[in-house]
Amino acid sequence: MSKLLYNLGRKIGPRVRKAKWIWQSMTGTEADAIKVENDVGRDLAHEIRLHLKPDPEPQIEQLLSKIGPRLAASVANRFRTFSFETVKGSEPNAFALPGGFIFITRSLVELCGANPDEVAFILAHEMAHVIRGHAMDRIISNTAISTAARITPARGLLSGWLQKVGVHFLESAYSQDLESEADKLGTRLAAAAKYDPNAATRLLSRLAKLADAPKKFYLGHYFSSHPPYNIRIQTINRLLRKLKP
Repeated sequence: MSKLLYNLGRKIGPRVRKAKWIWQSMTGTEADAIKVENDVGRDLAHEIRLHLKPDPEPQIEQLLSKIGPRLAASVANRFRTFSFETVKGSEPNAFALPGGFIFITRSLVELCGANPDEVAFILAHEMAHVIRGHAMDRIISNTAISTAARITPARGLLSGWLQKVGVHFLESAYSQDLESEADKLGTRLAAAAKYDPNAATRLLSRLAKLADAPKKFYLGHYFSSHPPYNIRIQTINRLLRKLKP
């Protein structure tokens, strides 16, 4: 873990400095900003793969290879690119890195019953965090990372904040407003890619029942840290009514 955290900071520091300059500069183009964002995400993704380890399972890989490109093709901004990978994890989880690197655990795909429409909603939700800038803002605005981005990695001052931040920082939920925004855009993306947008509420309703059952099914940090199921369902249902022809 310590090696992962050190490498995470050693590599991301210079990228974040450049990213902050691009984000704050009036001369940087949208393509420039997305390229730098992709550089940050690629560095993080490399370290994530080393730590969490890929979890290739032929059927799931085939599922992601069909769903991912279909969702990506529905994104209006053609500068955006996305990749979708399965990683090992002890609980259902998914998260997005800047630049469109989406990671999901096998257990989360299995929790969706490998249903393409439900998996599409999960992936689209994470893509929405990238498209809306939530993933990059998290990196740039975090106090610890912002401080580290101003120093030279060689000075050896990264270990402290890295031990506090780590992978859990990347996996944690956003604010309720940002999660709601990701639910709405994710639902729209799934619908645009011709997946059933109602799958989102079906999945959330099923998970709510599992969570409330006498013998509660452990749904992991990914769902427990998001807004309550009833709020998410209400938000998506309001959107679905607007989407009806």
